[in-house]
Amino acid sequence: MNLRNNAPIPAAPTARAAGPASVIVARTDWTAVATVFTAGLVAALQVGKTAIALPALSADLGLDLRAGGWVMAVFGVLGLVASVPAGSLAARLGDKTLQVVGLLAMAFGSLLGSFAHTLPMLLASRVLEGAGFLLFAVAGASVLQRLSRPEDRNLVFSIWSCYMPAGMAIALATGALLDGWRGFWIINAALCAAAAVLLAFGVRAQQATIKPPRWRAIARDTLTVATARGPLLLALAFAMYALQFYAMLSFLPTLLMERMQASTFTAGLLSAIAVGSNVIGNLASGLLLRRGVPRWSLMAIASATMAVCAIGVFASGLPPITLFALAVLFMAVGGMLPSNVMGGVAQLMPSPAMVAVATGLALQGNYLGQVSGPALFGSIVQSTGWPAASIPVVAAAVVGVAAAFGLRRSFTGTQGSR
Repeated sequence: MNLRNNAPIPAAPTARAAGPASVIVARTDWTAVATVFTAGLVAALQVGKTAIALPALSADLGLDLRAGGWVMAVFGVLGLVASVPAGSLAARLGDKTLQVVGLLAMAFGSLLGSFAHTLPMLLASRVLEGAGFLLFAVAGASVLQRLSRPEDRNLVFSIWSCYMPAGMAIALATGALLDGWRGFWIINAALCAAAAVLLAFGVRAQQATIKPPRWRAIARDTLTVATARGPLLLALAFAMYALQFYAMLSFLPTLLMERMQASTFTAGLLSAIAVGSNVIGNLASGLLLRRGVPRWSLMAIASATMAVCAIGVFASGLPPITLFALAVLFMAVGGMLPSNVMGGVAQLMPSPAMVAVATGLALQGNYLGQVSGPALFGSIVQSTGWPAASIPVVAAAVVGVAAAFGLRRSFTGTQGSR
């Protein structure tokens, strides 16, 4: 295979062994798609629950801000180092199996965390939850690719990309209403277990007519995918998006409390509304793709709009209501980018096994931005004030737009190239 060109990666024999790309479904299994999406909402709750519970965690376990930051960052650090290896497991174990195991790991981790009375025990439970979330997330695109017919995949992946912002918004909105974080953890453990059962019985497994590939062959195919131009550019675009998104998410409540004199509860609710608006961009992306708007252009528009909105939020003296409206627009239009990254992965990869690997690579980019964004913003705001916070957003947007233009040729000539 020539990695210097921009053509989609051809399916290797080992990838076909894991899940034949030649099998094209005649009808999208929308019930199974809904099941996977519901499980995704539950998985996303495990990411968002610590943000709303952090004050209670700190008071109960005596955590300082640095320790609380580690509790928040565990998922990102795990994803940063293990996303691609986790994706390669789909070829050996099967994508549905990976998702079910991931949900069970999150269930056990959340239950274990509910009994934590020390920071090490809480961190250990979060590591288990993070590993489970990673297994679940990297297999999602692979499962959905084989459940949907090619004509429906843009819509399917637009819906799928909603699970993270929607789940995090639900966590922010509901977590504050519960009395105590330990009960919240137990409820989440039960939800993860229920989602695992639902997925196990509601989604068909991959066809297993050929023996799973050898580990050496999986490693070779993983290297092939992880060094190809298209997947690398998608990962770069996702990293730049995540840097902007998580920086805004981390500091928006504080900014609202300072600029609007909002209470903690009000700031949390407004932040949940802003994050929830990300779903609008996810769904709008699928509709625009169906109308013929090129995928790469939607990615470029999303990056550029986020930069303009961030300048208005951080660097201007606009009225508080206008500031909040720009934050909502930032999240809403930005939602077009993750849906196009996930859809682009499925478009460029020829088999579910390779989709899982490429998804792992894209998530690695996402986790890189998730880990670096808040830390970078926090340092800048601490040393120079809010106006300078727009600088890294604009810089990330420029790189994101460049990556989108670089993907223009990669999507040319592929099935459903838009």
